[in-house]
Amino acid sequence: MECEFPRINSDGEAIRRYLQNTRTIAVVGASPNPEKDSHKVTRYLIDAGYEVYPIYPKEDEILGRPVYRSLKEVPGPVDMVVVFRKSAAVGPIADACIERGDVKVLWTQIGIVNNEAAQKAKEAGIDVVQNKCAMVEHRELLGGV
Repeated sequence: MECEFPRINSDGEAIRRYLQNTRTIAVVGASPNPEKDSHKVTRYLIDAGYEVYPIYPKEDEILGRPVYRSLKEVPGPVDMVVVFRKSAAVGPIADACIERGDVKVLWTQIGIVNNEAAQKAKEAGIDVVQNKCAMVEHRELLGGV
């Protein structure tokens, strides 16, 4: 597998704006395992005051939140989707964001880049952040929890 450099990405000021304006976040690949980064970031986002919807194929609850099997199942509005999945999985996730019609930001965590999916999302009016940690960016740009 070839690693991609993120050609489509947002700058620091845009990322600050996304984090300030976001209220609801779906975390695709949230883990129930406290040792996993996806669990730590999900907990951080909850503690930062966001309404967080964990997306995971198993479990009924993560960090006291109901777990959904897919983005399509989330009942309320979703402002941002944070992705903890392999780069190849981002295409279908971008499609699900576009299909929902309410997602404003598609965010892939460190090491996750899919420029084709990012371009598709951007063309649909969704802002894109690739290869950045939502927790680290929140701490640096907004002062953390």
